[in-house]
Amino acid sequence: MKYRYSKYTGTLLDDVDLDDLLSKLSELLLSSGFNPWGDPSNDDDRTMDALHDAILDALFSGGVLSEEAIERLLGDGTDEDQRRAREQLETLVQQLIERMMDEGFLTPAPDLDAERAQRAGASVDDGTAPPPPTRFEVTDKALDFLGFRALRDLLGSMGRSSAGRHDTHALSTGVDAGAASKPYEFGDTLNLDPSGTILNTVRRLHAEGDVLAGTHAHGLDVTYEDLMVAQSEFQSSCATVIMLDCSHSMILYGEDRFTPAKQVALALSHLIRTQYPGDTLHAVLFHDSAEEIPLKQLGRVRVGPYYTNTREGLRLARRILERQRKDMRQIIMITDGKPSAITRPDGQIYKNAFGLDPHVVSETFAEVAACGKAGIMINTFMLARDPDLVAFVRRVAAICHGKAYFTTPQTLGQYVLTDYMNRKTRTIH
Repeated sequence: MKYRYSKYTGTLLDDVDLDDLLSKLSELLLSSGFNPWGDPSNDDDRTMDALHDAILDALFSGGVLSEEAIERLLGDGTDEDQRRAREQLETLVQQLIERMMDEGFLTPAPDLDAERAQRAGASVDDGTAPPPPTRFEVTDKALDFLGFRALRDLLGSMGRSSAGRHDTHALSTGVDAGAASKPYEFGDTLNLDPSGTILNTVRRLHAEGDVLAGTHAHGLDVTYEDLMVAQSEFQSSCATVIMLDCSHSMILYGEDRFTPAKQVALALSHLIRTQYPGDTLHAVLFHDSAEEIPLKQLGRVRVGPYYTNTREGLRLARRILERQRKDMRQIIMITDGKPSAITRPDGQIYKNAFGLDPHVVSETFAEVAACGKAGIMINTFMLARDPDLVAFVRRVAAICHGKAYFTTPQTLGQYVLTDYMNRKTRTIH
């Protein structure tokens, strides 16, 4: 029996890096489109058709497929080659979707309409009505991966290979020795300096004139007073609340500002988990009112038909931080608009979207002052540059000794992460 060998060229699926593809799909997977009914099932960006089109765009326009693979796919451009290319593309897209589901990045969304109809005892569809579009959901694994990739891309763009820690001018008895040793005191980390301890022991015994009596076959008699511990630079812990403005203005004027804000929040969450394990991060959405959300839900939140209740967001963030026993407590507020609502004592929401309402502004400044009194710094990242808003944000920074950054959705992540990693605290005694 004869065998005929030929060069192995692989399949199109072999040419696709799934991690790279997921990164290219991040805008779709983290989409923050406005939904006036508050029902995610009414959005068109979670359908399989939208996913199919996004994958095609990533394969060709996003550079996921190499030029050699595209040329091999298209062939000579004849009608037969084009037909074959379309079939191969459809097969490739379906294989990629199946692979993303098999690896736990996506999952089919449940058919809630059919379930509701069945529970209500509605008649079974006779097949004449068009079937609803098939939908998908993004898993926690995918959101965690997107946070990791966002962090890696942001740190790479800043030329940093590692994030470091929050350094201060104080010294403590930590694990990494970086300063002169000191006598051990009750409560210090028992990070012994062996040479300093033995030297103290020898000096004591020599002063007592009993060096030989203090020695044994296995060494010296070391007492409590002889102990020396190594000091290290004190690295503080930080409690952070990231406040995300999800009012309607965050996606107005043809620009989605909320999706980049979510990407930054995911990257910051991944940074803290991996580089600053002693730090804490909480997420607060503010709109007509404010609420805290689990970090794992960050990638799924969306904007709505809301006003901007900055005071309520700050109030909730302050209450969260007051429960934290950390050296640093800070609020990272990402917004693009002026405060346009406050919650009255009776629970009613007062709204005014026209200009900077003096009543709303004064109440907001009062809450900013309360944060400053509690030792909480507010760093504001403003995605707009209107003169009135610039003055408002600078006033917020002045009241609580924070910082004001005027940035864009494209540079927001670099500003936030650089500020977080470079923050220095006062000397702690």
